[in-house]
Amino acid sequence: MRLLYIEDDAMLRESVSTGLQHEGYTVDAVGDGGSGLQALKTHDYDLVLLDLGLPRMDGNTVLATLRQRGDTIPVLILTARDAVADRVRGLNAGADDYLVKPFDLQELLARIQALLRRRTGRADALVQHGSLVLNTTTHAVTLDGAGVTLSAREFAVLQALLERPGAVMSVPKLEEKIYGWGDEVGSNTVEVYIHALRKKLGAALIRNIRGVGYMMAPLQ
Repeated sequence: MRLLYIEDDAMLRESVSTGLQHEGYTVDAVGDGGSGLQALKTHDYDLVLLDLGLPRMDGNTVLATLRQRGDTIPVLILTARDAVADRVRGLNAGADDYLVKPFDLQELLARIQALLRRRTGRADALVQHGSLVLNTTTHAVTLDGAGVTLSAREFAVLQALLERPGAVMSVPKLEEKIYGWGDEVGSNTVEVYIHALRKKLGAALIRNIRGVGYMMAPLQ
């Protein structure tokens, strides 16, 4: 899952981004509202973490601009503004959740996971495809009841494919899901992860649609 974090405090931006990356998220981070909107125009994100007190363009304006152009991406406001009126304003403007600084990383993770579940229409952290089960909170994977060990990137590729079983995802789309701005992308890196997943989960589970991309095999 790829997140955009818009926060002008450089130390907080770095520490939170690092914490989220350790949990398997791909995080792009910017320090002002204008840069945030530009990133959202050019990249595909699953969720936005948004501070309110931003330079160039404040968080409320960023949020209003997103909603006015019909963007339904989940937005979690992270701010020191703890007045009830500020919370009500943010939620009424289209935010999906509101967390006051300082916050605990574990609570932030729980709120992110809840918003991502809601976006994909799931009631809990489990994603099941036949006998394959993913836990999006713990990153545990089982196949036929047996545990399967995946690297963080292998898990990210598998989770992306399982968001829409039966739909084909192109290699560039998969790269968008698992790589941030600072990551070096090899010429055949996605193919390497797909090969590893097929070796661990069975070659028939992930299909290669030649010249198009990859998809999870439909259930029989």
